[in-house]
Amino acid sequence: MENQCLPKKVPGLCSFRYGLAILLHFCNIVITAQRVCLNLTMVAMVNSTKPPHLPNGSAVEILDDVKNPVYSWSLDIQGLILSSIFFGMIMVQLPVGYLAGRYPMKRIIGSSLLLSSALSLLIPQAAKVGAALVIVCRILQGIAQGIVSTGQHEIWVKWAPPLERGRLTSTTLSGFAMGPFIVLLVSGFICDFLGWPMVFYIFGILGCVLSLSWFLLFYDDPNDHPYMSRIEKDYITSSLTQQVSSRRQSLPMKAMLKSLPLWAIIINSFAFIWTNSLLVTYTPTFINTMLHVNIRENGLLSSLSYLLAYICGIVSGQLSDFFLSRKIFSIVNIRKLFTTLGILCPVIFTMCLFFLSSSFYSIIIFLTLANSTLSFSFCGPLINALDIAPRYYGFLKAVTALIGMLGGLISSALAGLILSQDPENAWHKIFFLMAGINVTCLTFYLIFAKGEIQDWAKEIKNTRL
Repeated sequence: MENQCLPKKVPGLCSFRYGLAILLHFCNIVITAQRVCLNLTMVAMVNSTKPPHLPNGSAVEILDDVKNPVYSWSLDIQGLILSSIFFGMIMVQLPVGYLAGRYPMKRIIGSSLLLSSALSLLIPQAAKVGAALVIVCRILQGIAQGIVSTGQHEIWVKWAPPLERGRLTSTTLSGFAMGPFIVLLVSGFICDFLGWPMVFYIFGILGCVLSLSWFLLFYDDPNDHPYMSRIEKDYITSSLTQQVSSRRQSLPMKAMLKSLPLWAIIINSFAFIWTNSLLVTYTPTFINTMLHVNIRENGLLSSLSYLLAYICGIVSGQLSDFFLSRKIFSIVNIRKLFTTLGILCPVIFTMCLFFLSSSFYSIIIFLTLANSTLSFSFCGPLINALDIAPRYYGFLKAVTALIGMLGGLISSALAGLILSQDPENAWHKIFFLMAGINVTCLTFYLIFAKGEIQDWAKEIKNTRL
């Protein structure tokens, strides 16, 4: 009788678990802003048709050069700088996934966020030394951000009741969409009025402040939280007792490698990050190439897609939990629905860019929809591992992120190479390749995806570490 009444008394939006989702939401906003701001500032850092230092330049030109230093970096070097952060993120995925849950995420995430923010403060000075030092800073920043973005998934193993997973995780992950929106909205104005180095200083300082807040507000286990009500603690722990035990088991690697539902998640994470990295990195470049607008207009236009992506991410979480709680669809059908929306819609709208767009407004509409609908994947392959193997969720998120980031690394570098070698037909090649990858991966997912805990992920009795 007590268990039947318990859910009615549990705090909802004003609870500590939703407070944690909002805190992680802001962490993701900051690390994404620190990562993405270079995509737009790059236009100001290299966008000059004359040498950056003229001996007879006017006083205005000299002051502007101090405020907005310009560097002679080729398209190949720019592509390497933009993609270098993925090198760092790739390096750290498996160690973080394996160690997740074994060490306090409070210290790991907090210190990593602080490191990423400190490196953001150093990038303008590194640019003065040379492109090589910028690449080194971005790689180190990628290591720090990889720890934050991958380690946070382990938190929900202890904090997210099954019927609230969609809302909690989508609230958290939507920060990855809000980050680019804020960057693209304000960075153009900051570059114009304060200079592009201030973009890195502002987001670096915000990250430092947020990391200190993390240390003060977060607790690894809800049972350790000194201010959470007993009702909420009991609600969280009782809803998870059948899925996760405190006992550690060795990783069933052979069973994982043979699991087609797991491979369906992995390859669709690859498609998601390939597409996301491509669109986030090169949307400003595409707008600049196709529409020839200034940096402020570029930032405003690019930001529209991320505002809508943010909305789509929040809505997808609400809808997925609504479908599940009302038993309208099964878990697997919910995951397939949102995977289809998140992986296929960007393909459809990028194709519309070439075949149905004939004006300024149509280009902006289709580009916005292509970017924004990708966030439906938050409630598809990006959370599916928590359904099929909650015991190994941290490790599996690291594996899927690692393979996905390889896609992000390849897509960013390859796009830069295609743009430098074949500018006339580059965008057709880039987006058609993306379409082929997405459709292939989605087909595999629709055939093999599952929504229940797999046999290899269930607790094994009498297992000794």
